[in-house]
This record gives sequence, structure tokens and C-alpha cells, in this order.
Amino acid sequence: MDATALSRIGLAGLAVMGQNLALNIGEKGFPISVYNRTAGKVDETVERAKAEGNLPLAGYRNPQDFVLSIQRPRSVIILVKAGAPVDQTIATLAQFMEPGDCIIDGGNEWYENTERRIAAAKEKGLLYLGMGVSGGEEGARHGPSLMPGGTPEAYRYVEDVVKKIAAQVDDGPCVTYVGPGGAGNFVKMIHNGIEYGDMQLISEAYDVLKSVGGLTNEELHQVFADWNRGELESFLVEITADIFSVKDDKAGGDLVDKILDKTGMKGTGKWTVQQAAELSIAAPTIAASLDSRFLSGLKEERVAAAAIFAEAGLPDVLNHVAVDKKQLVDDVRKALYASKICSYAQGMNLLRAKSLEQGWKLDLGELARIWKGGCIIRAVFLDRIKKAYDRNSNLASLLIDPEFAKEMVERQAAWRRVVSLAVSAGISTPGMTASLAYFDTYRRGRLPANLVQAQRDYFGAHTYERVDMSGSFHTEWHKLAKHSTNLRALI
Repeated sequence: MDATALSRIGLAGLAVMGQNLALNIGEKGFPISVYNRTAGKVDETVERAKAEGNLPLAGYRNPQDFVLSIQRPRSVIILVKAGAPVDQTIATLAQFMEPGDCIIDGGNEWYENTERRIAAAKEKGLLYLGMGVSGGEEGARHGPSLMPGGTPEAYRYVEDVVKKIAAQVDDGPCVTYVGPGGAGNFVKMIHNGIEYGDMQLISEAYDVLKSVGGLTNEELHQVFADWNRGELESFLVEITADIFSVKDDKAGGDLVDKILDKTGMKGTGKWTVQQAAELSIAAPTIAASLDSRFLSGLKEERVAAAAIFAEAGLPDVLNHVAVDKKQLVDDVRKALYASKICSYAQGMNLLRAKSLEQGWKLDLGELARIWKGGCIIRAVFLDRIKKAYDRNSNLASLLIDPEFAKEMVERQAAWRRVVSLAVSAGISTPGMTASLAYFDTYRRGRLPANLVQAQRDYFGAHTYERVDMSGSFHTEWHKLAKHSTNLRALI
């Protein structure tokens, strides 16, 4: 890159995601300047740019030189750890920026932090975007799904860039202006919540097939590879098939069996569940996935508990009944599909509720479209989710879209068989079980909530509504119950 030329855009924060996104931008023909607090990362990125096609990328070790190397109005992407590091990076760079310049945070940030920064940037005459980036290292390098939200004018600054670097699908690039304020970050957070549910459901399918069905890793590889050619075709199913085929180059055997069963997390799943509670939106599949990660962290306790219960006569798997492997594989496929629809439905309901609360006017069909490529939850049925919202933008739930409703009914018998088999064998399937309970609760016209409401009125005088007349009512339950008891005694 000509050192005297101004770059089209800048990027600060050169961990793997930042490096890969910078190289993606350069590869698409946009000259880019990069900066990192640690100079070694700058040198590493410059060397990669040379090695990967002599890309138009210039590295800077001084923040002022970095900012001044970008053409006006300047656009700078920040890819650093969420929270205080973002504020620190903004403070470092903003002192050299001018009114009209734009800051884009590409991290997994809490949406209210983005809204705070939008207001602070506006006071300095700067524009601001909070842009969700999904797809991991590979997506960043070759085409992620991008979810920018914030100042509309800021999006117009970088629209040509993001449309080129995003994953490309049949109906366009996997990027759209999501909405104002922290909408982009919120959408990415819910994306990650759906991802939590998706991963948990796949792990449960694996557990049932392996622990109850006795499938080998080679058989599991074939099953997931076959599933990835049908209705379950998705990035997560694809990589799961790959995982079962990888051998351990350190100690022999299959690598998946050597991995500690203790799942990590970075917070977006917890935020999603917290928001579900705040918005009074049921998200049991996502919540079950979060609980499962918490329980996985209790490795030492679980090992001790397993020994105690085994000594008390309760083995790891309660019954080893003979199963028809072919039938089991087909049932688990159907159970996984139905459960996944519930997870996506819960995520979409959260997005709709937050959009109404904040006035963001989120386009749920368009969000499904930009998730079709590049991102972690990309799946073939996202196109059908988009079409469901195209048919009815006010759809209360994906479950009642005519096409999805028919598929849920067709799969519910197999779903119940899988959950029942897992329960009888003592294999926990919290995600599938929560999804089935969600489905069964949502599809019923009358629930036992009438009794709960009666209890609330009994002990707290919270009142209740009736099915046969309007208004709020309160009953002196204790007095009436005592009176009835006395009458029965007299009789």
C-alpha cells in the first residue's frame, strides 16, 4: 500500500477477529489502516496482508498517525474486549478525530453501553454504530453476518464496505441496518442466545444417540453428515459432523472423547435470559442451555455425586434397553428439528418485544435473512423463517405459522418418544424437554394458571379475572372454605 495514500477505513484491535476482518476488508479492495496498542500485533497483521495477496493494508503504532491516515469523514472499527477497554480505546482515538467522523464498535457489547456511547459521541460531533459481528474467525476473514445499529448516517458511511465484506447469499449480503440506538448489539445478543440453545440441543441429541443408542463416533459422524444434507442443514450440524471425525494427535483415539465436559461462556447467553425475564417473554430452551453450562462447571461435584449415587445403586445410565438404531436416529432428528424451531421462536419473540419497547421497528424477516450466511446459527430453515415473517410481519410466534405448525405436529410423536426414552434412561435433555413443554403449554387453550391465580388471591388478595364476566374479583377464600367445611361436617 502506498504510504502516502489515505485509507478508506481504519480498524483498531488486532486479535484474531480484528486481524481477519481487516484482511477481509483489504481483500475486497478497500485500503485499510490498522492499529493496536501492542505493536507486535500490528507487525503480524502487516505480514499477513503481504503473505495473503499483498493486500492494501497499512499498520500504525501511534494512534494519532493511525487516525490521520484515514480519509474524511473517517470511519474506525473497534474490535476489543467489551466494557472498559472499548471506552479506553474510544478515548485514545477520539482525541484525534473530528466532527463528522464515525466510530464502529464490532464487539459483543451490552446494548445500553452503546446507547451511552452514542450520546457521548454526539456531544463531540461524532457518529457511532454498535455492530454485531458473527461467524467467528473464519466468518470475519471470508464473510460474516453483520448487525449494525446506531446513527443511520454512520451506516451510510460504511454501507459500501460492509456489503462487500459480509457473507453473500442468494438474496443479498448478510448485513442490514438493524435500527437506532443499541439495536445492533441487542440483535447480536439474541443471536447468541439462540446459538446457546442450538448448541445445547445438538449436544443432547449426541448424548441420547451415544448413551442410549450406543452409536460410535464414526456412526455419529455419518449421522450428522447425513442430517446436514436435509432439513437440519446448518453450520453447527456441519461442524459437529467434522468434530466426530477428528483423531487425537497427542494420545490416540477420538479427540472429542478427551475434551473436559465443562462449558465456558462470555455472558451474552446470560444477558439474553435476563432480558427474557425483564420483558416477561418465555425463553425456556435458551434458559435451559444456560443452566446446563452452569451445571457443567460443577465438574468436581458431579464426579463426586456420580460415585455417591452409583454406590447407592443408581448407575450413570438407568436402563440399557435394546433400541432400533435406525428408528432412534430418525426420532432424534425430528426431536432436534422441532426443538430448534422452539429456540428460534423464543429468540424472535424477544426481538419483537424489545423492538416494541424501544421503538426500534426491527424487521424480523430481514434479520432471519442476514443470518442465512456467515453467522454461527446459519441454517437452511432461516429462509423459511424469513418467508414466514414475509407472509405475516405481525406473526405472534413461528410455531403458529401454517408451515411450521404442520411440521411440529408431524414431529411431535417422535419428539415425545425421545424425551421419554431419555427420562427413562436417566439421560438429561433439558433443552429438548423445555422445548416440548414450551410447545405443549403454548398450544393449549386452557392452562392450570387459574389455580395459581386463585392461590395468589387467597394469600395476597391479588384479585383475579373470570372467564364468564368482565372485571377484577377478590374472594374471601379462607372464610368460604371454612364455611364449606362446617357445612360438610353438619351433613
